[in-house]
Amino acid sequence: MGEVFKICNGYHAGGIISLARFVKDHSKAVEADLMRYGYTLDDVGRSLPWRALGSFIKNIQPDSALAYELDPKMSQWATARQTNIILADIFDMLAIINANLMALGGKKPKKPAEYPRPWREDENKEIRHFGKDPLPIAELDEWLERKRLEKHG
Repeated sequence: MGEVFKICNGYHAGGIISLARFVKDHSKAVEADLMRYGYTLDDVGRSLPWRALGSFIKNIQPDSALAYELDPKMSQWATARQTNIILADIFDMLAIINANLMALGGKKPKKPAEYPRPWREDENKEIRHFGKDPLPIAELDEWLERKRLEKHG
């Protein structure tokens, strides 16, 4: 590996020594990424040459464990979930624009339904609503007093 190994600050030396130092510092993330392809760090120098490991790390995908460890904020932009969130937001905005255009044409538009978001559905399952109108403060005080008496006798 005669070329200079440069991934991030602090790893500018050439060759296997720099690569070995980098892998040592980021061993869990590198191994997690290697395991996607059927390798572990034990394979380095045997069935996985050092040169191949260097190429693998230099060309690591933005959604990899190593990319997340090196730059978590940037790595999150490369996830399918982030893309799906953006697409759902675009869908909703286009539906709103479409409804507004219909209103300009004289038709009364329906409020567009939001694109389903599974992560919100999970959050809403825990929410329980009771009643429909707020309780006047005097009635709330009476109710709380009744509950306190029931509990403490």
